[in-house]
Amino acid sequence: MANLLEAYPVSKEIEVAWGEMDAYGHVNNAVYFRYFETTRIRYLEQAGLIELMAATNVGPILSETKARFKAPVTFPDKLTVGARVSAITGDRFTMQYAILSEKSGRIVTEGEALIVCFDYNQGCKAAVPQLVIDAIENLEGRKLA
Repeated sequence: MANLLEAYPVSKEIEVAWGEMDAYGHVNNAVYFRYFETTRIRYLEQAGLIELMAATNVGPILSETKARFKAPVTFPDKLTVGARVSAITGDRFTMQYAILSEKSGRIVTEGEALIVCFDYNQGCKAAVPQLVIDAIENLEGRKLA
């Protein structure tokens, strides 16, 4: 089952909470974006980007995000959320997510996010710093820019 996420260098296990379900008995669609966020932060930490971005005062801003729900998730379940960067261009990078359900043994949700780099000193978008590009490519094990 783990091989379903082998293309995602960072993953995070998340237990489904009873309170995350909606009136129809499955995890509410808005909750998936929290799962993505939690895993995105783990990715930034593992790549060392939190420190790099703090040093340059250029940080990530979520510009857009989307999800494709492939199967419902219900309590109890343990999910593994995988994250990867698929592209880096200019002032932004694209992250992709996949959520694997332990209960069903399949990918139940896929997602994507566009992350824009923002210069907090200047108050405007900024190019992705080369140190950030290098850190992402090192974690991914491949060239992206």
